Amino acid sequence: MRIVVSGTHASGKSTLIADLRAALPEYLVLGDPFDDIDDDAPTGERSFAAQLAVTAARLRETAHEPSVVSERGPLDFVAYLTALESLGRSDGSLLARATEIAAASMREIDLVVVLPLDRRHPILVPDDEDPELRDAMDDALLEIVDDLERDGALPALLVVSGDPQERLAHVLEAVSAPRAQG
Repeated sequence: MRIVVSGTHASGKSTLIADLRAALPEYLVLGDPFDDIDDDAPTGERSFAAQLAVTAARLRETAHEPSVVSERGPLDFVAYLTALESLGRSDGSLLARATEIAAASMREIDLVVVLPLDRRHPILVPDDEDPELRDAMDDALLEIVDDLERDGALPALLVVSGDPQERLAHVLEAVSAPRAQG
């Protein structure tokens, strides 16, 4: 199964990815695309566009791999660009192209796992991690996912919340379900 783990910064993605790596050692794990770009402004629209390009390229380049877990997916960066526009930090000029790239990349994904911010299990972030952008991106991502799901434009979707063990259990259940049916 080709899985993308999506969510805003400090939503628990890295913890879930590490737990999946331990539970599914046969899976190829694609790390955070930010690590592959040279950018001093991690929350700027150019950075998000560059990360989207890295994510889309990785998904294409690993299309032959049946078992992949990707930290961050194309929808993350469309949501970040949408959030920047809603906060008045961008004119939205990159959104149309980002949406096209994300739509094309969805063909390379079997399961989108979304980690919304969970007020019952909060991960607090300092002001230098831009909590306003974090909240706006979370809202945008959930809205994008709802729209795509309503339109039938998403592969399988799993929205997980709870503590790290609960999140892992939900994803592992989804991963094992097709095997049990097949």
